[in-house]
Formats: sequence, structure tokens, C-alpha cells
Amino acid sequence: MKLNTLNKNKILKNIDVDRVNIAIYNTIGSTNDECKSLEQKNDFNIVLSEEQTKGKGRMGKEWSSPLGNIYMSIAFSGSKSNEPLSLISGLICQKAINKVIGEDSIGLKWPNDIILNKKKVGGILIEKEVLGSDVTNIVGIGLNLKLVKKESWWGDLSEYQHIDRNELINIILRKFISYCDKGIDNWKDKWETSCMHLNSNIKIQSNNIKINEGMCIGITNEGALIISSNKDGKICEYEYGDISIKGVY
Repeated sequence: MKLNTLNKNKILKNIDVDRVNIAIYNTIGSTNDECKSLEQKNDFNIVLSEEQTKGKGRMGKEWSSPLGNIYMSIAFSGSKSNEPLSLISGLICQKAINKVIGEDSIGLKWPNDIILNKKKVGGILIEKEVLGSDVTNIVGIGLNLKLVKKESWWGDLSEYQHIDRNELINIILRKFISYCDKGIDNWKDKWETSCMHLNSNIKIQSNNIKINEGMCIGITNEGALIISSNKDGKICEYEYGDISIKGVY
């Protein structure tokens, strides 16, 4: 694994530097929090750090952030109608990782997990800053390249020794900018194709309490999860929550 130093020139290769403001830190509390503090002078504010001391995931969960992984936040104004930024960002990361490793091994778990070998190797955290009619979207991306200590559900990409962090970050950024400029054709179909639990039995949980169980049959255009309930076959949609899948994590 090439845990080389974050390099601004390599990260911005083939990217219009006039459109981006990039800040790279050795240590920071949270890249998302730093993005919130920056004025949006360019199309994209990008914050990266070698480590985070206050890394966070969805619903306030801690995101372990030791040296040598990818901790990145991207801030931009506006939105793509009702498209779910968390799911699309996960799809962008999945495609970028698969391109770098030369395999189609990375899967997605609703709503924001990036999966390898039934373990979570990455996650997305979306936050919004609203000031009057102005909306700034902040996309936090955490990818585990190598973790020494792991919880049972954590994985990493350490089996792919040839990964170059700068190259992977560059591909993610180029794909993300392309999405903001042009969108992604058939993103919903692409996400469902990459979904590791499509047509599988899953449990829907909220605050660690099971609220339903059934067959995952896809997502809506707004990113809600669709299941066919085991109880009565009723089709149900969920816009938020956690899911549990047998044999995963």
C-alpha cells in the first residue's frame, strides 16, 4: 500500500484549478467541520487531512481516523433537484475504487456504506449549511486503506498494495465534478446494480430498534429504500434508518 504523502499537484491532475480551493492538513478535528468554516469563493472547497481527531459518521457516530487513510470533504453550492447526494457520492467512490484496484469488488450498502468482503471500508456523511436561500452541500468521505485496529464490522483496502491515495482522490474528485456539471445517466440503475443486498432479506432499524423486516427490492428516485415486508407483503419505503443483513458485519 502506497501510503504516500498527500500531494496537491497529483490530487488536482487534470482538474481546472480555477474551480477549486483545496486545503490539506496533517491533523484536523473534522474535514466536514473545516469545510463549514470556509467561504465558498470557488465552485468547490476541498479539505483533506492525514488524520482526524474528531472524525464522525452518520447520527453522531465516531469515525476512527488514524494516519494513512482518506479523509476528505467537498463543499459546493446548489443541488441536483431531489437526487440523494449520499447514495450518488457512494456510487462515485465505488466506481473510483474499482477503477484503481482493477476489479469490480466494491459494493454499496444503503444508505452510505462502501463494502468489501462484507466489511465496511468507507462511508459518506452529508451535511448542509443553509443561509437564507443559499445552500452549501458538504460531502464527507472516509476510506480505510489500512487499519491496524478494527472493530468487527470494519474492513480496509490493504489487500490492494498498489493503491495510490493521490490517484484515488483525484479520480473521486474528477468524477464528482463531472456529476455536478453533467449528472450521472441512470444513476439509480447503477446504484441498484452495485447494491450488495438487493433481493436479500434485511432488517430496518431506527435507534437500534427493529421496525420492519423484508426483501429489499430497490430504491426510489429520491433514494428511499424499498422493501416487501415479510409480515404482510406490503411495499414500504424508508428515507432514513440503518439496515442489518445476515452475514454482513
